[in-house]
Amino acid sequence: MRYTAVARHRSEYPQPITFVKGTQLTIGEKYEGPEAWDHWYLCRAAGQQEGWVPGQIIERLGAGHGQALEDYTARELDVDEGDVLISSRTLNGWAWCERPSDARSGWVPLESLQEARRD
Repeated sequence: MRYTAVARHRSEYPQPITFVKGTQLTIGEKYEGPEAWDHWYLCRAAGQQEGWVPGQIIERLGAGHGQALEDYTARELDVDEGDVLISSRTLNGWAWCERPSDARSGWVPLESLQEARRD
């Protein structure tokens, strides 16, 4: 899916949680906010700062514990209005995007994006 950024977005997490499939996670609070970013959980992995993880990639192993079902990074992509992006996945109000102009990639909130017109 091709998008154009319609709003500037800057990450508030300079050291995003990143892990590989099978990593043990401590699962914390579920995100509650006005943005309707449903199904995100604040998780910890050994040796890292906590970060937001989509519930779809967590296998629950018991109260407050889980395991990663796939490799993941919570890295967000800083974008400016007008940036052209290619998305390979959307989850819970966010899109994983790559900016072809510099090959940088990361999560961008869908509210900052508009589907690009096909010419």
